[in-house]
Amino acid sequence: MSEVGNPDARATFERLLAELRPKLHRYCARMTGSVIDGEDVLQDALIKAIEAFPQSGAIANPEGWLFRIAHNAALDFLRRRARIAAALTDKDPDMIADPDDAADARQAVAASLGTFMHLPVAQRSSVILSDVLGYSLEEIGDATGTTIPAIKAALHRGRARLRELALAPDRDRPAPLAAADRARLVSYVDRFNARDFDAVRDMLADDVRLDLVARLRLRGRKQVGAYFTNYDKNPTWRFTPAMLEGRPAALVQDPATAAYLVVLDWTPDGLISIRDFRYAPYAMEGALLELLG
Repeated sequence: MSEVGNPDARATFERLLAELRPKLHRYCARMTGSVIDGEDVLQDALIKAIEAFPQSGAIANPEGWLFRIAHNAALDFLRRRARIAAALTDKDPDMIADPDDAADARQAVAASLGTFMHLPVAQRSSVILSDVLGYSLEEIGDATGTTIPAIKAALHRGRARLRELALAPDRDRPAPLAAADRARLVSYVDRFNARDFDAVRDMLADDVRLDLVARLRLRGRKQVGAYFTNYDKNPTWRFTPAMLEGRPAALVQDPATAAYLVVLDWTPDGLISIRDFRYAPYAMEGALLELLG
């Protein structure tokens, strides 16, 4: 049986997707400067990978192949945001990267998601893959389609720029929530914590969308209304109103599970979007989160 038609190969591939999902999100979030946008890019990359797998035959380096897809999906996203103008300014084949330095790696790991957005794209991807995720120059080249000299140049400049930014004041703090958004969020959280789910459902717009990340998507008041049933069964889940990257959100805490996030968006017609990261707690890492009490 060929690799393409082998159900064992498909099962192995799907396990790899699940195992690498947090690591891929870590990359995409730092490339986009947002855990929310990073998840959008990741979902796009996973869809492309699943669609391409049957036509790809045996894949020599599945992890590198997936990172190449995620890298390209991130670049597509950044092009749409018109932030890629400086991407080709880093390719200096004569530049030699600094030797591996644990301090550089710690600097990159500690940097906020917004800080990475101050790096040109080539520097950003190289520093993330090398200093945050620990890939070798060869593996970075495989993922990004970039030459080793260009990667070395990007690392040299990107690390230097991160050191400069670490000394600068934080410029990435979002503006406070508008009063109306804050009032809606607090009302939603209060009703949720009171287990008044009929009142919560009354807040939903007719065409509300739910993304239970890594599990399912639902649309419409009837389908999304049923989503609260599991929360109703467990009184230990508690919401705290928060702001995630300038957007209304809730921090969800439960003694039996890791804390995670729910992102909420409203229109004048009601709650239009719920993005629940219960099954994707990896999105907490690096999140620009402010608790509102």
